Amino acid sequence: MKKIAILGASLLVLTACAPQVPDSGAGVGFSDYAEFELERARREAALRGDTVPTTGATTGTFVPPATNGVTTSDLADAGIATTTTTQDPVQQQGALASNPDISDEQDFSAVSGRESIESDAERRARQAAAYQLIEATALPVRNGRVEPNIVLYALQAPNNRGEEVFDRSGLSGDSRFQRNCAKYRTPDEAQRDFLTSGGPQRDRMGIDPDGDGFACGWDPQAFRSVATGN
Repeated sequence: MKKIAILGASLLVLTACAPQVPDSGAGVGFSDYAEFELERARREAALRGDTVPTTGATTGTFVPPATNGVTTSDLADAGIATTTTTQDPVQQQGALASNPDISDEQDFSAVSGRESIESDAERRARQAAAYQLIEATALPVRNGRVEPNIVLYALQAPNNRGEEVFDRSGLSGDSRFQRNCAKYRTPDEAQRDFLTSGGPQRDRMGIDPDGDGFACGWDPQAFRSVATGN
């Protein structure tokens, strides 16, 4: 008798120390396991064309289909409650309305009201039809030429546009300026070529006739404004 009492006390101690088994439905959008099983039963019944199990407006009893393999008695024997509490649809819609960035795709009751198995299949078919596979292409080959950094030049230049810093010869006439600047697509491109060809000290192409160090009307102020936030 004494041995039985000791064995019973040992079992009680082990039971108290046993870790609590977490709810299998928690963390995947369900408050308990019964709610998780209910949603799964609904989807399986819809796929088979059977009657879809339902619950009441606020609380209900889990009614799995006969072929589900899980019955309310099975859940009761396992110590799992078969009643579920669902969120008030009005409160849920209000929460979604006040947070338009939150998707309701994981809300079965919301999606089932506007989607069906057929519409979901059509959507997946449209997505598959719109899928495009872009073939990889070779990277462009660099020409090995290191171009000047016009952003750095704009931030380091001591003057503004139109302020003469460098002496220019009389050969830098307006006609030459207009002709040579017309060769470039953008002022940025002209400024890079100008600095590559000896600028700002020298102006071989006559594209900086006023000697401010900025070719073809290029203005460093845009880069300075971004850098200073003004």
